[in-house]
Order: sequence, then C-alpha cells, then structure tokens
Amino acid sequence: MKERRRAEEERARERMKRMKKQKGSIRSQMSGTQHLSELRIVLMGYRDAGKSSAGNSILGREEFDLKTSAQCVRRHGEVADRHITVIEAPAWWRSYTVEESSELLKQEIVLSVSLCPPGPHAVLLIIPVGAGFKETEREVVQGHLDLLGERVWSHTIVLFTFGDYLLDTSIEQHIESEGQDLQWLVDKCGNRYHVLNNQNRSDHTQIKQLLEKIEETVINLYEYFTHTVSDVFLPNYFRAFLDVVLNSLKFPSHRPQVKL
Repeated sequence: MKERRRAEEERARERMKRMKKQKGSIRSQMSGTQHLSELRIVLMGYRDAGKSSAGNSILGREEFDLKTSAQCVRRHGEVADRHITVIEAPAWWRSYTVEESSELLKQEIVLSVSLCPPGPHAVLLIIPVGAGFKETEREVVQGHLDLLGERVWSHTIVLFTFGDYLLDTSIEQHIESEGQDLQWLVDKCGNRYHVLNNQNRSDHTQIKQLLEKIEETVINLYEYFTHTVSDVFLPNYFRAFLDVVLNSLKFPSHRPQVKL
C-alpha cells in the first residue's frame, strides 16, 4: 500500500511538472500578446456533474437553471475584462453509451458548437471530483465527445467540479489515485485540466486562472495548426474560428516553430 501511494505521488508530481512546463512554454510565446477580449465556451458532461453550477461560477451569477434542459442554453457576461459566451449543452446519462442516448441529445451536442459563431475557444468537459471514473464513464464520455470529431479533443479542457471534496489532496493526486481511465481522459485532452470549488464563489482567482488556461489552449492550437496541419483537416466552424483569432491577436512577426 505504501509503495502504491508513493508511486501515485510521484506520478502526480510528474503530471504537475508537465502542466507547468506546458504553461511556461505557451506563456513565453504569448509575450507581448494581449488577452482575448472575447471567449466562447461550451460546457459538456453527464447529469449532476455540476455543469450548470460551473457556468454560474464562470459568469459570477446565477444564469443557468440547475434543472435539466433538453436543449442548449446560451448565456453571456463580462468577466475579467472579457466578454464571455457560455453554451451549456444538454447532459447525457452517466451510464448511457452514445448509442443509447436520444437522437435529440446527440443533435443538441453537435449544435452547441455552432451557437457561438464562429466557434468555441474551448470545450469544458465537466467531471465531478469524488464520483468515481472508471471504464464505463470513460467510454460514455468518449462516445459523446466524438460526435464532434477527433479534433475536439485538441481544444477540450477537463474541468473538475466539487473541488471542495479534495480537502488536502491535490487534483494531480486525485487523477493518479483514481486510476487509468481518468488518467487516459486527462492525457487525451493534452494534460489540460482545472478544478473549481463551486462552493467558494468569492474566489475569483480560480475563474481567472481558468480563463487564462483557455487562452493558452487557443495559442497552442494556433501554433499547432498554422505550423503543422493543413486547414483541410479542420472542421468548418474551427477553421473560421482560427481566422478570427489570427486577426484579433497581435503576434510578433517572427515566431519559433513548435516541435511536436
């Protein structure tokens, strides 16, 4: 048991190191770049994961009804000198595969990314701390996100809710102790993750840091797609989004090529 605990703690430290290295590398590329004046966010997850509460925390007020909706809900707000658009996609049942979900639900998930034209800056995948995440949950999440195509994973951030359940445990320790399915999910999202304590709405730092991580995802995607991938592989909504980003950010004339 002690050996297992030590191994988990070591992996947690390594995950945190990778996250900080990613952040440092992207932030160095952003030197002199103004933050985006607008951010468009799509929230996805299963029922009772804290999706609506997360949207309310981001906007700083009660905009999303905690009751389940069968349709996408769009709300706006001004947060940290940014205009924020949040789209909440309908939730799926935790144990229902995408094949078992209704056609209406699947249509709404696909529709969600078109409700904030020209497209979302990030998809926040809501995963509650303490609920358990095993093979069934992994397969269900993967199936529903794959409705948007493989590329969706490159701009998805895992947003852990109910962060107060962690107590003195770091989010990295939680990821490593939960098992390989949660580790797979975080790695599938490029080791992009954040944790929210929805019970502490007065802590504006956690939202500010989340918005910064979304911007870092945008910059990283800019580097990846402009240096390595022809836009013929991009979904139409994301290709249009990139055009807007390139026009809204002021980049130095000479930028290093990112090596993948």
